[in-house]
Amino acid sequence: MKKVYVFLADGFEDVEALIPVDVWRRGGLDVTTVSIGDFPFASSAHGVNIEADIMFEQGDFSDADLIFLPGGMPGATNLFAHKGVCKAIVDQFAAGKKVAAICASPAVVLAPLGILEGKKATCYPGFESVLAENNATYTGNLFTVDGNVTTGEGPAAAFPFAYELLSQLVSKQTSDQIAEGMRYVHLMSN
Repeated sequence: MKKVYVFLADGFEDVEALIPVDVWRRGGLDVTTVSIGDFPFASSAHGVNIEADIMFEQGDFSDADLIFLPGGMPGATNLFAHKGVCKAIVDQFAAGKKVAAICASPAVVLAPLGILEGKKATCYPGFESVLAENNATYTGNLFTVDGNVTTGEGPAAAFPFAYELLSQLVSKQTSDQIAEGMRYVHLMSN
């Protein structure tokens, strides 16, 4: 079973974190939510408190098939301020394993770490200049895949972004089945 870590910082965007967790668990991935703060609970940008599965200090992220960073502000800033998170992301990327970020996190976390250099990526509108400053090409798409990096635009991208990563980690067939079961395919056909 493929292993996914989702880093949660205070100020994370609710749907960008929880929709992927839900989709990936339905698809059979071993998803662990990780609080990077001082407590097991992380408070979302909209005041929803989520109890993470583990604290950052309890994790050994070397077994990750995917490390995922939700967006939201100040969630993305809090992720970037955490030295351990930055090291885990850089190590994951350097090992050629999958890294994903959505909304502000591609610009606020991945770009300054050099992960998007020479890559195509998307992010929340208004942050695209940060991608350019870090030698990345902004696509403006709901999600963008370039090598082992997948980026998403914002809250509305959470479902297609999650299904894309499920396709990468399990299979397109499983992703399509989960999307059908969640009625996403029906929604998109109307």
